[in-house]
Amino acid sequence: MSPSFRTSFLSLFLVSILSLNAFGQGYRLEATIKGVKDSSFIIGHYNRAPNQFVPKDTAKADANGKIVFEGPQNLPGGLYVILFPGNKRLIEVIYSGKETSFAIETDTVDMIGNMKITGSKENELFYNYQKELKKGAKEIEALGKTGTPESKVKIREIQESFTAYRQKVLTDNPEAFTSQLLKMSIDPDVPTAPKLANGKPDSIWVFNYYKSHYWDAFDFADARIVNTPFLEPRLDRYFKNLVVQTPDSLIRDADLMIKKASANKDAKAWVVFYIANQYENPKTVGTEAVWVHLAEKYYLSGDMGISEDSKKRIAEKVNTLKVLLVGKTFPALSLTDPSGKKVSVQAIQANYTVLFFYAPTCGHCKEASPKLKDFYDKNKANGIKVVAVSTEHDLAEWKSFIKTYHLEELTNGFDALKTIDFNRKFDVVTTPMIYILDKNKKIIARKMPVEQLEDFMNYYQNKMARKL
Repeated sequence: MSPSFRTSFLSLFLVSILSLNAFGQGYRLEATIKGVKDSSFIIGHYNRAPNQFVPKDTAKADANGKIVFEGPQNLPGGLYVILFPGNKRLIEVIYSGKETSFAIETDTVDMIGNMKITGSKENELFYNYQKELKKGAKEIEALGKTGTPESKVKIREIQESFTAYRQKVLTDNPEAFTSQLLKMSIDPDVPTAPKLANGKPDSIWVFNYYKSHYWDAFDFADARIVNTPFLEPRLDRYFKNLVVQTPDSLIRDADLMIKKASANKDAKAWVVFYIANQYENPKTVGTEAVWVHLAEKYYLSGDMGISEDSKKRIAEKVNTLKVLLVGKTFPALSLTDPSGKKVSVQAIQANYTVLFFYAPTCGHCKEASPKLKDFYDKNKANGIKVVAVSTEHDLAEWKSFIKTYHLEELTNGFDALKTIDFNRKFDVVTTPMIYILDKNKKIIARKMPVEQLEDFMNYYQNKMARKL
């Protein structure tokens, strides 16, 4: 884990909306670190991910390396970090919210190995585990250098011994927050899979078991889990690797995940925000429907309690996107071509229609246009047509752009009457912006980079051919 932290927009947003409970008895954490003096230290907790950190207090080490963090109100429970000057080193401690006053002592030579704890059974358990882990890792490293059959046997014995030790820690301390952290930090244990008729393990059974038990170690009723580094990486991996990247599957799993997190309002607020944030501008083409669903179900419904201004902005975007999602028929769009004739997108006869929204003054559009021309030249014989739509209203610049980038053979459109709000009507927030329509003018892809047009069309046409 990197000891270097960054403050992101996401963390700032969440810190402002999460209402972690505080109690009145106060806190006192005394740390004595031999090898440091006259330096300022920061204590704070993780915020869902290893690189998200919420500072809570600062204190200065005296000449003997003694640092005292204290305050009149209890801190929210979680996995905390004492951050050294320059953010280059750190010490992790567990603040359970129950043990509000304790002391640690160590040195800069071996912070884990020389750690001593006073007044905190949680941190005794936490550091005894780390010491055992470190000891085993050193032994394995030394044995690994020999490479002998005997050393390999010994390595297996050490690994088995540590597994047994770990299980004993969990069995003997089921209520400890340390045990919860240990379980959250690893994958679920998958039993031996049943065998198929051909004698091979059932890999589908393994996947389904793993997915269904993926969140077993996360007690969402415990607000402290938000203040650990495990939640965001776990959620990210779940949606990227375990959920099929189609709107129906993503929406189903998003709702199930939010239901799990609903045991704690802070966790729920963050999970809704995180998933919505991933699919507002998704990396997987055609999954904006997930954002629309979450926006309607959790934000516009009033479930998340957002401000009226925020609700209004979200509602406007939902109204724009709902008719522009993959699978919807593209809305009517009438333009004027360079000769002054009307051009209707719906009237274009083509197996596939590529809509290229651009601004003649846009640098990225200038870079994309030669690639668009190459794509058209390669695919026009296959019934693919391209409509290049200017979102700006300077007639001379538009015609110059067409000539400069040799787009005359494309269908070129211009909003001569200046009546189209391309942003609100067609979600053209940035340019260039691409839609791909089938012969019935249904949207099959949107926000497709020009560089991916060729590969996408090959994939899609092969997919359609297999269905015939």
